[in-house]
Amino acid sequence: MTVVTQPVIRRVLEGCGAPCVETVTAEALHRDCFCVAVDPDAVREQVNGLLASEGAPMRLTDAHAHLFAALPIFVPEHTVRHMEAAVQALSAAVATPAFVDATLAWAPPIAQHDPGSPGGLLGFDFHLGSEGPRLIEINTNPGGLLPLSTPAASCEAEQAAIDVLLDEWQAQGGRADDSLVAILDHAPEQQYLYAEFLLFKRALEARGYRTAICDPGDLRFVDGALRLGEERIGCVYNRLTDFALTAPTSQALRLAYLAGAVALSPHPRAHALWADKRNLTLLGDRSFLAKAGLSPDRQTLLTEIVPRTVLVSADNREQLWATRREWFFKPAAGFGSRASYRGDKLTHKTWAQMADQDYVAQALIPPSVRHTGPESTPLKVDLRGYAYQGQVLFFAARLYHGQTTNFRTPGGGFAPVLTLART
Repeated sequence: MTVVTQPVIRRVLEGCGAPCVETVTAEALHRDCFCVAVDPDAVREQVNGLLASEGAPMRLTDAHAHLFAALPIFVPEHTVRHMEAAVQALSAAVATPAFVDATLAWAPPIAQHDPGSPGGLLGFDFHLGSEGPRLIEINTNPGGLLPLSTPAASCEAEQAAIDVLLDEWQAQGGRADDSLVAILDHAPEQQYLYAEFLLFKRALEARGYRTAICDPGDLRFVDGALRLGEERIGCVYNRLTDFALTAPTSQALRLAYLAGAVALSPHPRAHALWADKRNLTLLGDRSFLAKAGLSPDRQTLLTEIVPRTVLVSADNREQLWATRREWFFKPAAGFGSRASYRGDKLTHKTWAQMADQDYVAQALIPPSVRHTGPESTPLKVDLRGYAYQGQVLFFAARLYHGQTTNFRTPGGGFAPVLTLART
């Protein structure tokens, strides 16, 4: 994340000819400034050059045409500080015994196992409205950080991501031998962000760690060790969306994890404590936060920044349907916006199908927008903070059309975040 001041932006705009904005504010820049930009094709080629230099078999292709956006998002410095304080307050709330007990009560049994580490990088997703940032959700395996760190020339972001993984391994009792690090996902070469796996592999090997990218079905738990072929695995960087390790292909990993034979990050307990959407019903509830022992100032901050979220139940379904335009509906264990619905887009058929699943209703918080040209339809903006142990390491934005974020929007994709500071 780069800090820029209003005078610096003013000088840049004057260098382009007639300044496009009279007052340098984030809102004005997002509406009228299209000259401060990057070339998405050049960024893709930069990533491809890095992959090629390491002999990687994969390249970003036309399928990734909308992975990177051209225009940056400007965020006022006080808004950045507000989000950082929120992440710290959320971390304090999640650490309370009351929160742990409440969330584990509805979590899968495997979440009771505490491997000894926080659980890796977290993604805190915000919408930036006129009243300030609002937390939309939290994710335990947020993608995109390493591809973003390349065009941003942010070696610090890459180093921080690797440091987090190694700290997780250390906290779970590892890093004492020459065992393998496995980067794990289903059919990894078919994943949209497979290039990121290759960048992680490159970065780990540059630090001296032997690394492999594999499918969970390739693993075996033999003689008390998790193995890929004959190689023993000491640490797994987990990109699976099988969060509770219930799939048949995850059984070797599940056994090794529960036996303490491998370090796993992120792990099922982290997902249960952070990413289950039902947890938001507690994190924005002042009464619960007070009983949990959170300080009054943090109670105030979280009840402001976490939109009202309620469990969908037989008792409130009729009322929620009647007021559905005010809500966004999300499955409790959902990811990637799958099976999530804006209330005004819901049909009777879909609503009926949702009755047999665990859903939450979150007060609808419209995203801010970024114009990409004088006559263009503005794109919606989500802001993500990548954080570990309560500290935000990096911010990035995602630009998109439609109900939820995607990488199919012309002009959309990951966008750099510039902190707009006053002087």
